[in-house]
Amino acid sequence: MQLMWLSGPTSQVRKISITARNVLLAALALAAGLLLLGFLLNWVGLRIAVEYNPELARSMGGVTSEYEQQRVEAVYRERLDQLKTVLDQNVQEVKKLETMKNRFMALATPASFKGRFSGRDDFKGGPFVSASLPPYFKVGFFRQPLQTELNDTAKQAKGVSESLASYERTWRSHLDWLETLPIGLPIRSEFRLTSGFGLRNDPFTGTLAMHEGIDFAAEVGATVLAAGPGVVVRSEWDAGYGNVIEIKHAENFLTRYAHLSKRRVTENTSVDSGTVIGDVGSTGRSTGPHLHYEIFHQGKVLNPRQVLLVETP
Repeated sequence: MQLMWLSGPTSQVRKISITARNVLLAALALAAGLLLLGFLLNWVGLRIAVEYNPELARSMGGVTSEYEQQRVEAVYRERLDQLKTVLDQNVQEVKKLETMKNRFMALATPASFKGRFSGRDDFKGGPFVSASLPPYFKVGFFRQPLQTELNDTAKQAKGVSESLASYERTWRSHLDWLETLPIGLPIRSEFRLTSGFGLRNDPFTGTLAMHEGIDFAAEVGATVLAAGPGVVVRSEWDAGYGNVIEIKHAENFLTRYAHLSKRRVTENTSVDSGTVIGDVGSTGRSTGPHLHYEIFHQGKVLNPRQVLLVETP
């Protein structure tokens, strides 16, 4: 098949032969041109998207501009800095709890055990009980997008920090209350417990009698200490107790220190736990130098062994 036409002022005859081969070559050329145009338009579109719509660029071609990369990295750095701050706060809260734990241990450890903890890791035992980890420490935690992981981790770290702060406030409240009670030893020098609380044969008459305290035998002049903070409500001579001191504490506790050789505080004096209030002696109804110590709660006498942190035979 041929197409013929006249061209120009000279009426020159032009013709084109239309064959299957020519049609196929034209179609291929057109397809190649359209494909090239498509690639060109896609490249131009991505360039525009990178500059003006990075999210669209990522969805279209998975590429980002340098600016967008810096912005994303800045967001991650900010999140990591926030997380580091929260973790630092957690460390500080744990240190506070450790300090309070040591204070609790100092209060709750019997005198005969104090200073006997070696801190070594040997000579330990017990059945194995697996630890229960929080959900965010288990397998699969790192399957979320990085930004989501950072946000979730920051929230969890903040939650831990708030819990630690709550524990710290609660423990401090309990510790402050505990330290107001007469739980300390009234004597720290060498002593022997020569008589406990309860029924005994009276050392003077030999008849059965009630002993309402504990006797700490020690050398004359050994210092006697306040078992807890409070106010001195009695400091005088008594025919039975000899030189005697009584201290009123919180929660309606009262402690009595008798047979002293010397009284070092007067009435209405405020004392702290461990304040020196007198010296061991053998005044009053006594057979030898010792401290007779009594504890009362709301006017009722208690066995000091129920309150003092000391092992007695």
